[in-house]
Amino acid sequence: MTEENMSNEKTTKTPATPEKIIYILDTNILLHEPFAYLSFKEHDVVVPMTVLEELDSIKDRRKDVSRDARVAIRALEDTLYDATPEQVLSGVKLPQNDEQHPSGCLSIINDYALKKTASSLSFNENDNRIINAAIYLQEHHLKKKVVLVTKDINMRLKAKGAGLVHVEDYRSDQLIEDIKFLTKGYHLFEGDFWQQIKDCDSESDGRYTTHFIDNTIIPFSYINEYLIDENESFAGKVIGWNDEQVSILDLGRERLMGKTAWGIHPKNIYQGMAIDALLDPTIDLVILTGPAGCGKTLLALATALEQVVERGLYDKIIVTRSTPEIAESIGFLPGTEEEKMAPWLAAITDSLEVLHGQDESMSGSLDYIMDKANIQFKSVNFMRGRSIQNSLVLLDECQNLTASQLKTIITRCGEGTKLVCSGNLAQIDSNYLTPVTSGLTYIVERFKDFPGSATINLNGVVRSRLASFAEQNL
Repeated sequence: MTEENMSNEKTTKTPATPEKIIYILDTNILLHEPFAYLSFKEHDVVVPMTVLEELDSIKDRRKDVSRDARVAIRALEDTLYDATPEQVLSGVKLPQNDEQHPSGCLSIINDYALKKTASSLSFNENDNRIINAAIYLQEHHLKKKVVLVTKDINMRLKAKGAGLVHVEDYRSDQLIEDIKFLTKGYHLFEGDFWQQIKDCDSESDGRYTTHFIDNTIIPFSYINEYLIDENESFAGKVIGWNDEQVSILDLGRERLMGKTAWGIHPKNIYQGMAIDALLDPTIDLVILTGPAGCGKTLLALATALEQVVERGLYDKIIVTRSTPEIAESIGFLPGTEEEKMAPWLAAITDSLEVLHGQDESMSGSLDYIMDKANIQFKSVNFMRGRSIQNSLVLLDECQNLTASQLKTIITRCGEGTKLVCSGNLAQIDSNYLTPVTSGLTYIVERFKDFPGSATINLNGVVRSRLASFAEQNL
């Protein structure tokens, strides 16, 4: 082999240097995750001056998001503390995790000083100034890929229309690519379950039977995942596994459908699985997903009353949810915290009326139960910093919460506390969240391997035939 051929061979085997990218961050990215600028590895990050101004205007508001704004400002200041004005404009090296993965640079661009061109958007809006800054960088860095990162869907459309080639959502917290891949919490076998089992060892302990089957039957099982079949002949739950076998607790389909809580019986197998998980004292977190009218709130409340009033397992019920303003201030409403939260928690009071609609004096029954179960309505705003002990917490409509907001709530739960999160990913009110980036999706995927949690997708609308038809056809 000639020296020239050897040289060519070495050239072809040398790995290509990855393309360096310039990321421009929108304000909502730093509010969503204050340390987001550290997540772009070896690529450069640019923060427009308009973003800093928006963070400054938000940091003093009496809203939950103001804390994230302050954290983001402090984090940026720590990174740029010793830098000169020239270095801030040209780029300051970000701290790197290790020697093998170098980090890029962080810089600030004064988007107010950029010259307006014929293709520029109006400078009167903050979003437009950020888009114009991205287009400016795209035109002056032809050899680099320039990407605007924003969670604002409309801003992504405007940026594309203005001529920006690359616009993306922030996806570091996105665990799945499509909502259809979201864990349902159960596995449905086609046909008859037992017809698919060749070898099975079983052990009985009182009324409970555990089956040990080959793990190739369900290779991607999770702890506390329910197993059902189309022939309605089997219902079980995964309670363990090893390299060869999966351990399945035989729940019995009839026993599962015969469960009851506060006078409520399951109307389908999905509700049966939900009631089983909600009444299981070994499960600390239950996540209920599903369409409107599938019974999420009613089942959560009924099982909560059963465990607090009848069984005495918990001292109180705490009900909380995000408001349409994404957990922002509720101070404009008159009255106490419970009275302020009443408009947002009407679903809970509606469910209480359903549970006691046949009582001789429904209003008297509701007052008695509210006092007996020590039901408290709390805002998500005031959950931060608390340590909730021996309580059953119902978190409704949590599809509108981010992963960080849900983390704040979950980490408040102390010893003896059970948390029930419920939501419908088809009813997201936030401008910055989608079904795959919702905090509800995030915790479903993060907790699917946790022995103290269970997820149930309540498939099927049972509210009324009108609601069922609307869910399927509208």
